[in-house]
Amino acid sequence: MPPLLNRLNDAAKRKLHSLQDYFILAWNALRFIFARPFYGGDLVQQMDAIGVQSLGIVLLTGFFTGMVLALQSAVQLQTFGASMYMGRLVSASMIRELGPVLAGLMVAGRVGSGIAAQLGSMKVTEQIDALNTLGTDPIKKLVTPRVLASLIMLPTLTIINDFVGIVGGNLIAQFYLDVPTSLYWRTVWEQIASDGFLFRFIPNDFVQGLTKPLVFGAVISITACFFGLNTSGGTEGVGVSTTRTVVTSSILILVLDYFLTQLLLSLLVAP
Repeated sequence: MPPLLNRLNDAAKRKLHSLQDYFILAWNALRFIFARPFYGGDLVQQMDAIGVQSLGIVLLTGFFTGMVLALQSAVQLQTFGASMYMGRLVSASMIRELGPVLAGLMVAGRVGSGIAAQLGSMKVTEQIDALNTLGTDPIKKLVTPRVLASLIMLPTLTIINDFVGIVGGNLIAQFYLDVPTSLYWRTVWEQIASDGFLFRFIPNDFVQGLTKPLVFGAVISITACFFGLNTSGGTEGVGVSTTRTVVTSSILILVLDYFLTQLLLSLLVAP
C-alpha cells in the first residue's frame, strides 16, 4: 500500500477511535447520573458556573437580539400593514430557533472553553491519574456533574433568553411602531397557542424550544469534557483542547439544530 494511503488509513482509524471514545464517554457520563455516590456539592458548583455566571451574557444576547429582530421586521410589517403581528413574529423566532441556538452558542463559547481548560489542566498535571490511584472514577467525579448541570441550566438560560428577547421586541413595537403593549403580548400568546398543545397543556412551541437546549447542553458538556480529558502536550495542549471544544460544539449545535427542527416539525406539526 502506498505511503499516502497508509497515512490516510491511519488517520481514518484514529478518527473512528476518537468517535468511539466520545460515545463511550457520553454513555458513562449519563448512566452515572443514577449511580451512587452522588456528588451534590460538585453539581451545585457547576450549576453556578454554567448557569448563574452565564446569566449576564445571555440576558444581553437575548435582549438585543429581540430588539434587532423587531427592528428589522418593522419595515416589512409596516409595508403590509401588519404591525399588529410583531409579537407573533418575535415570539415564534425567539422560542423556536434564536433563543436555543444563541444560548447554546454563548454557553459553548464561555462554559465549554472553561470546562476544557479545567480538565485539560488537570490532565497535564496528572491530577486525573491521582484520582484513579485513590479509587475515584474521574468520569463520575468530573464529567457527570458538569453534564447534569448543563442539562439543567441550559434550558433555564434558554427560557430567560426567550423572555428578554420578547421584552426587547416589545420595546421596539411600542416606541417604533406604536403597537400597544397589551396587543403585543396578546399576539405573543396567540402565537404560542396557535400551533397546538402536547398532551393538551404543553404548547408545541415550548416543546421545540426546550428540547433543543437539552440536547445542546449535553453536546457542549460532553464535547468539552472529551477534549479536556484527552489533552496532551502541556499548556499548549490545553489551548488546543479549548479551541477544539468551542469550534466543535458550535458546529454540532448548528448541525443538530437542523435535524432536531426537522424531527420536531414532523412529530408536532400536523400534515
